[in-house]
Amino acid sequence: DGQEATSIPFLWELAKSAQMLLLLRERKFQSRTGQSDSISHLQTPTAQYSTTARPPLSHLPSCYINQEVTRVAWLNRSNILYAGNDKWSIDPRVQLVTYIPSKFSIMITHVDVYDEGLYTCSFQTQDKPHTSQVYLIVQVPARIVNISSSVTVNEGSNVNLLCLAVGKPEPTVIWRQMKDGFTSEGEYLEITDINRQQAGEYECITENGVLVPDRKHVLITVNYPPTITDVKDSHPPIGKMALLRCEAMAVPPAEFQWFKDDKHRLIGGSDGMQIQNERTRSILLFTNVTARHYGNYTCLASNHLGSFNVSLRLISESLHGDYWGCVLTLSRPLHGPQQFQKTGAP
Repeated sequence: DGQEATSIPFLWELAKSAQMLLLLRERKFQSRTGQSDSISHLQTPTAQYSTTARPPLSHLPSCYINQEVTRVAWLNRSNILYAGNDKWSIDPRVQLVTYIPSKFSIMITHVDVYDEGLYTCSFQTQDKPHTSQVYLIVQVPARIVNISSSVTVNEGSNVNLLCLAVGKPEPTVIWRQMKDGFTSEGEYLEITDINRQQAGEYECITENGVLVPDRKHVLITVNYPPTITDVKDSHPPIGKMALLRCEAMAVPPAEFQWFKDDKHRLIGGSDGMQIQNERTRSILLFTNVTARHYGNYTCLASNHLGSFNVSLRLISESLHGDYWGCVLTLSRPLHGPQQFQKTGAP
């Protein structure tokens, strides 16, 4: 009919009308997390104002009108959202809340970054069109979108980690070593000549003051050759039980071998001896010591990066006070063996 025919050009005229503001109030409903935002009021006829929303909050612009109007509409930029009771927007998140002579309110649920921009309440009085505007700023929680994978390197290598984050306002990024609390600010973490003490879990933390920080973890594994850290010799009498213990730190874990008199490799379960290998140590167990068990034994710990060996003596209790000896030998690929000799009474 004639009324419908005239409504469309009228609304387009409102979209282009002069920047004149009336009383406008804007609310944001509580989010599902229980947080709420304050209510803002505008009563000046000379300026725009802005408001901020954080997803997944709902944005409720309300236009309070103190004059008799003939037409009223809400627009986002140049797009008409509602003209009176008629919905023009195809977005299901846009809903009409209140349409009475003194108040015209719409709601946008689950606000996202694409909703940011200028919103205009345009209305026609008997004399001329008017507008009231609010600029919606959408804040986005910081989120990590790309982070380096866990990495395994050899001791002495260089390691570079990356953590990329997005958000609005722009987020800060901090790397933290979980073990000792060391921190480094920035997306990139560079570790030169890494050592075994720097191995472990690293955390990337990003935040921008919106909701809670985002966190992700990267594990750095540092390979290094074996180092024998503890040995236990023995001086049992014949007929008793005895053990020789060899403990080594290495990544990947060392493999252990035992030798008698530097030439015979020992196999557990033979000649009254048992070999018990655990992750970081090996035990040579004598279930019933005989005279032929006395002598020099060598524990060899090795992985693909190198080897370390220690020589111990299983001696009679009567000789223990007269002699004790220990020889350590460290060997690595491309390096000659290094020997450390310690003799004397313990």
